[in-house]
Amino acid sequence: MSKVKVVTIGLGYIGLPTSALIAQNGIKVHGVDINQHVVNTINKGKIHIVEPSLDIAVEESVRKGFLKADIKPVEAETYLIVVPTPFKGNHEPDISYVESATRSVLPFLKEDDLYIIESTSPIGTTEKMMDVIYKLRPELKDKLNIAYCPERVLPGNVMHELVHNDRVVGGVDEKSTNKAINFYKQFVKGEIHATNARTAEMCKLTENSSRDVQIAFANELSIICDKADINVWELINLANKHPRVNILQPGCGVGGHCIAVDPYFIVSDYPMESKIIGTAREVNNYKSFWCAEKIQNEKLQFELKFGRKPKVAIMGLAFKPNIDDLRESPAKYITQKVLQNDSNGEYFIVEPNIVTHNVFKLTDCKLAYDNADIIVFLVAHKEFLDLKLSDEKIVLDFCGIKKR
Repeated sequence: MSKVKVVTIGLGYIGLPTSALIAQNGIKVHGVDINQHVVNTINKGKIHIVEPSLDIAVEESVRKGFLKADIKPVEAETYLIVVPTPFKGNHEPDISYVESATRSVLPFLKEDDLYIIESTSPIGTTEKMMDVIYKLRPELKDKLNIAYCPERVLPGNVMHELVHNDRVVGGVDEKSTNKAINFYKQFVKGEIHATNARTAEMCKLTENSSRDVQIAFANELSIICDKADINVWELINLANKHPRVNILQPGCGVGGHCIAVDPYFIVSDYPMESKIIGTAREVNNYKSFWCAEKIQNEKLQFELKFGRKPKVAIMGLAFKPNIDDLRESPAKYITQKVLQNDSNGEYFIVEPNIVTHNVFKLTDCKLAYDNADIIVFLVAHKEFLDLKLSDEKIVLDFCGIKKR
């Protein structure tokens, strides 16, 4: 078997699919993760996350010897940094994971190697990591190829979109950009667009901030329509008949490790300039609080009317339909908020895409529906679409189940 060509640092929702895709193209990949359970699972040809077609890709790649997982990196030709970029206090981005991953590959770097950050990052992160590398490995100064290339995939369709979506590649110089483009051409069929590292970093943040703003408009409409006694789903459908109007669908907030997070990377560095972006974040966060309040009010009305506490089914914890990803999930926040205010109530919490949760006791979908007085739809999972809604149930539909 040929030597390792690619090392990926991070085997999560993006790192593992990327590693498997590269390996499927006959390129030997060494994937690194700090979680030993994740490493062991992958080396058995199994997966630890829910993503269509990923299980097939991982099993095939491991079986054929093109993908191996470990807790430590090895020498390669290309190093991909695909680790999280969480927050520290007051929504400031924390690039310490990126720096830690970078430091882990420092001993293995050699002249003409390719180092690429895929992690969503504040503007200037690639240049900062370049400075870290050259400070600690001064003999390599200007002899490496350093670039930034953000992913732009939709959970639930990652394996397809990694191949077919266009990519933006920005190097710290033209040589780095070209080397990175040639790397991605091995497995990306979409068009690859060249730019510089700072623009590529901003492009990723811009894409998700744009979507956040558009969702905020829909969520704000839904709050207004509720007060005005207007069906927001019907309203948006009618407004979208206009040839130049395309309003998105409202929900219970915005979640995930992209749209709910990336705008803060801009707001944190440019607070005075990012008025619309910052306000959109406030609107979408408020929508989750508003949903929790609506549930509380409905419970109170039920108790006043029937003289007993209602049984409540909370349908969905993931941040979007048909996935198991609970990161930054507004549905999870709403569930926590509701339970905190009523620890003695009877709740049936449903999330069909995970088996267990360390905080919530999960219930079967139909069992929850049959036993509850109030049904709260937070996420439009496919399992919920098959339920036959009864007029005897009180339904709070925050995700448009009844319109589907």
